[in-house]
Amino acid sequence: MRRYVAARLAQSALVVLLSLTAVFGMVRLGGDPVLLFLPMDIQAKDVNEFRQRLGFNDPLAVQYARFMAGALHGDFGQSLRYRRDALGLVLERLPATLLLAGTSIALTLLIAVPLGLVTAVRRDTLVDHVGTVAMVLGQAIPGFWLGLMLIYLFAVALRWLPTGGTGSLAHLVMPSVVLAAFFSARVARLTRSAVLDVLGEEYITTARAKGLGEGRVIAKHTLRNSAIPIVYTLMNLAVDLAYGWLDPRVRVRS
Repeated sequence: MRRYVAARLAQSALVVLLSLTAVFGMVRLGGDPVLLFLPMDIQAKDVNEFRQRLGFNDPLAVQYARFMAGALHGDFGQSLRYRRDALGLVLERLPATLLLAGTSIALTLLIAVPLGLVTAVRRDTLVDHVGTVAMVLGQAIPGFWLGLMLIYLFAVALRWLPTGGTGSLAHLVMPSVVLAAFFSARVARLTRSAVLDVLGEEYITTARAKGLGEGRVIAKHTLRNSAIPIVYTLMNLAVDLAYGWLDPRVRVRS
């Protein structure tokens, strides 16, 4: 057990190290961080002064060592865009991110599980075909395009919802729908597949042969035994949405 825990801790440390290294590298692969956030008409001497003040003129190895040392102490520098502490910006947005993630997961559960269950139970019917098309579209439509269409329809044309911001339930509607659309389709397809596998098992046939009602067979035997892959996928969904609190738009000082 100790070896297992030690191995897992070592793997976690390696993942953190590689993630920090990737962040350090991607900031520089996108171009000169200084030029990205300074006015176009700025003079070269001002650019060099700004680079010197932020430490970008130091050798890359020195910048990397400083970045890693700061990260180990919880110091991720300052955001070049907002001129504020980067970690403070992340923590400031964390409550809104968690609220949006929770709302999206709840919406995914409300849509995906019933949809997958119904399409599996009504296999090869019109309900199944319509549900399958909806699942395919949910995974095929890009989130940014769906978001733009929702903004145009409900915010610009109908003026029912705000285009952005936080503070009320109306602000959560469109972001939650966009986030839940892809994951609902994914979880619904997984639910349908898992339920179909369970419906073909012998104990389901035995339960029906004993005279149990179809509703009880589905609720007590089918859903319970098909829940493992569904729960696993929902856990992955929660992790994927939680990544949002590490806003990739925040640029930190190395």
